[in-house]
Amino acid sequence: MDKLLTMSATELSRLEVMERLAEKRLSQKEAGEMLGVSIRQVKRLLRSYRWDGASGLVSQQRGKVSNHQIRAEVKQKVLDFLKGKYRGFGPTLACEKLEEVEGVKLSAESVRQMMMSEELWKARKERKVKVHQMRERRACFGELVQIDGSPHAWFELRGPGCTLLVAIDDASGKLVGLLFVEQESFHNYARLVKACFERYGKPVAFYSDKHGIFRVNQVSVGTGEALTQFGRAMQELDIAILCANSPQAKGRVERANQTLQDRLVKELRLRGISSMERANAYLPEFIADFNQRFGVPPRSQHDAHRPLAALENLAHILAWQEPRTLSKNLTLQFKKVVYQIQTDRPTYALRNTQVTVCEDGIGQVTILYKAKPLAFSIFHKQEHQADIVDTKEIDRALQNPRKAYKPAPDHPWRTDTLSRH
Repeated sequence: MDKLLTMSATELSRLEVMERLAEKRLSQKEAGEMLGVSIRQVKRLLRSYRWDGASGLVSQQRGKVSNHQIRAEVKQKVLDFLKGKYRGFGPTLACEKLEEVEGVKLSAESVRQMMMSEELWKARKERKVKVHQMRERRACFGELVQIDGSPHAWFELRGPGCTLLVAIDDASGKLVGLLFVEQESFHNYARLVKACFERYGKPVAFYSDKHGIFRVNQVSVGTGEALTQFGRAMQELDIAILCANSPQAKGRVERANQTLQDRLVKELRLRGISSMERANAYLPEFIADFNQRFGVPPRSQHDAHRPLAALENLAHILAWQEPRTLSKNLTLQFKKVVYQIQTDRPTYALRNTQVTVCEDGIGQVTILYKAKPLAFSIFHKQEHQADIVDTKEIDRALQNPRKAYKPAPDHPWRTDTLSRH
């Protein structure tokens, strides 16, 4: 009785070639070229065909468990991690953590298949590809630094929402600065770039969006001011500011934000970090790991960063600056506070003099005359009035207990209201 033999398309091709080879209608070299194997392998196949016929060309592993199959106990251990400690992780990041932290080495594809089989991860649907003009990376490190702010639930439900300020080098794709802050503001960006300057020096240019911190979008008719405080500071430091016309134009930092919103959130969760102070302390370690994984060598070995000049006082340049004119009594007003200048020189020497008022991130005020500070005292401080709050900042403003105050149930206001009804 004939035996039913199952063969694949590849094995059928081999059978045909071996038949022709056995009948001397084909040379071993020609057979190897047709099958895409070496002459040595052709000899092995021919020997198997002569001994066992067509069955000698069938794979002996068919129907058997693969020698590379993941052991059941290892698979269960990995699934326990994926459902517990690493729940919500993507396949690539989960694969890295399993190898680095848990000592379990698997391929990213194996982890992906396990996660899909347990419905822990779904493959993303292919989006319609939008064609954008490609822009080549800059050649030198420090030639162009992209900056942006990324508001996100960085601590998930363990802490308050905040914003991560990101600075990434265009040439190498390396992070040069990260900073957790409450919101995007001039003072917070000043903290970010100051740390970058002190570590690397001054870049040639910053690339940002059209946020009001970087660009005056509506020039005042009365003043004609065309520079923001950040723009003024960068002009003093001889650093250009370039604004992108679309998110795709500054794709380097936008893609970095997506990676950070995945990887950094998971790293903060694993370490139990739920405050901006602890997160900022951890960021140098994260930056080093990120740059090692994703950084690329720039095309040029030249470092385009420039050192800070001796006369460039970052404490004054990166402060909020406004010009004022001293009165006959040597007073000036800044943010509802009247300041009295204290001087030993004759008072008439400073009357109607132009000075610069500088306010740093913690509200400390310095008054400069010809780049030198003047002594002063607070003459008068007005009572607090209604604040002007931007639409984007209403939620943060209402977090202030004074503004979010609710009267107690036994408050006279509530008592009087109930008694009227």
